[in-house]
Amino acid sequence: MKKLLVTGASGFLGWNLCQIAKQEWDIYGTSFSHAIEIPDIISLNVDLRDFEELKRIFQEIQPDAVIHTAAQSSPNVCQRNPEESHAINVTASCNLAGLCADYSIPCAFTSTDLVFNGLNAPYKETDSVSPVNLYGEQKVMAEEGMLDRYPMTAVCRMPLMFGVAAPPAQSFMQPFIQTLREEKELSLFTDEFRTPASGTTAAKGLLLALERVNGRIHLGGKERMSRYDFGQLLVEVFELPSEGLKGCRQADVKMAASRPPDVSLDSSMAFNLGYAPLSLREELEALRGKV
Repeated sequence: MKKLLVTGASGFLGWNLCQIAKQEWDIYGTSFSHAIEIPDIISLNVDLRDFEELKRIFQEIQPDAVIHTAAQSSPNVCQRNPEESHAINVTASCNLAGLCADYSIPCAFTSTDLVFNGLNAPYKETDSVSPVNLYGEQKVMAEEGMLDRYPMTAVCRMPLMFGVAAPPAQSFMQPFIQTLREEKELSLFTDEFRTPASGTTAAKGLLLALERVNGRIHLGGKERMSRYDFGQLLVEVFELPSEGLKGCRQADVKMAASRPPDVSLDSSMAFNLGYAPLSLREELEALRGKV
């Protein structure tokens, strides 16, 4: 089988991607701060910020394709640590694109819906970017830098994602479920809207984009939903105690990074290529007993 290099294999999306991709690829999965062993995956401990190390990995593996999911993806952490997060989110990403160009191999990169300011949703690929926090700014820089170095890159803007937790990394829904099961209060935004997708669906979208896309593509789910409405659906499908679920507004919570109100993605381009998310209810029902 062909060799696929997956960066960030210990992260939520990277781990889910490895589960899907290993059926058709020999997977080499990188991790750094959270070493991980995944059945049927060759695990590599790599500091992506070290360009010489990165070059050595390419020379040794000779990958046939790369999917770059590794990132510092917490907006609040990026806001507090601008230089450290820039090194992984921007510099390492551009270096990876340059190496993929040198080897003339397909490259897919996971960007974010947070490249938008949330005032003109739903967003198409051609809409102007205008991030409201440093994480979004870094992803814009990475998009532009990678496409500049290697126009064949598939820049995949990812939505809010949920699903089965990786051993070191969970999605946002695991703490939701735990809090509600413990009958504690869970306050979720009523005024922040996204187009969520499961990690499995997102992984399938990335593999599709790797083969079919050059340039930017949106891999959002089918439905626009607030975090509070997602919480209500979670309660219903997983039969969780609902007493602790409360609605709140973004303005009620002090955060280091600003949050856009509505970064719903228009993913029509991906749908036309065969990207096929289920409804959120169906996605959650498929996860019952697994999370």
